Amino acid sequence: MAERMIDADGVELCTEAFGDRSDPPVLLIMGTGASMLWWEEGFCRMLAEGGRFVIRYDHRDTGRSITYKAGHPGYTGADLVGDAVSVLDAHDIPAAHVVGVSAGGALAQQVALDHADRVLSLVLISTSRAVSGDRELPPPTEEFVRFVSSAEVDWSRTASVIDYLVDYSRVLAGGMRRFDETAVRDLVRRDVERAHDFAAVRNHDSLPDGERARETLAAVSVPTLVIHGTADPMFPFGHGEALAEEIPGAQLLALPGAGHGVDRADWETIVRAVITHTATEAGP
Repeated sequence: MAERMIDADGVELCTEAFGDRSDPPVLLIMGTGASMLWWEEGFCRMLAEGGRFVIRYDHRDTGRSITYKAGHPGYTGADLVGDAVSVLDAHDIPAAHVVGVSAGGALAQQVALDHADRVLSLVLISTSRAVSGDRELPPPTEEFVRFVSSAEVDWSRTASVIDYLVDYSRVLAGGMRRFDETAVRDLVRRDVERAHDFAAVRNHDSLPDGERARETLAAVSVPTLVIHGTADPMFPFGHGEALAEEIPGAQLLALPGAGHGVDRADWETIVRAVITHTATEAGP
């Protein structure tokens, strides 16, 4: 499928669709700071071959979507929630199964809370709750904190940025499995080279939430599947357990030894679970 630029209330976003649009629609929301390339093409095609119409897209300040000056984002976190709905509008989709990873999982929760009529079901991968809750959540691992606090990168040098992101990906992988540096480096390089200005991705780190209602996860009214690696260093497994506990009727799928993100080793397991979960026609 070819990339398609859409107008989201005056904001240009880059999207790409896979599969037959007559199949059940699945909207993929990547974590903030990452373009749609991190929903790898092979993964998207596996979902499409399973009978799903799959859409991925670049967030603002990633990939080929609108890019703001580094340090000066012209939008809020709430705008990123609205962008997901705008992507559905541009593709003439009344409601979709929404799949989010990492911060994209938080955005997916917010879409379900703020735009319940647009969400058929949720799949939340490697993420944490987007609203407050009573259960205490485990902190990131010491290795993760050490890397985030001490890693150095020169955002003006492509080679430095690529090395930093590869090292960060290695930490996120959790250390329980073999890390495929060659594949990750190729993906990172393509992501960096494809962006209008990759340094602008840092805008995501300082986004205000914007004005929006805050509910509890008990208000999520659609079927929800939580998928979480047992070796996730950013959001340890307890975060996935809390989501499954606090969202009514949610199911939890543990990925033994998996870190943070969508590892190629888990594609078949995740795709099979998503296809099964989205087979329901139930909606809000």
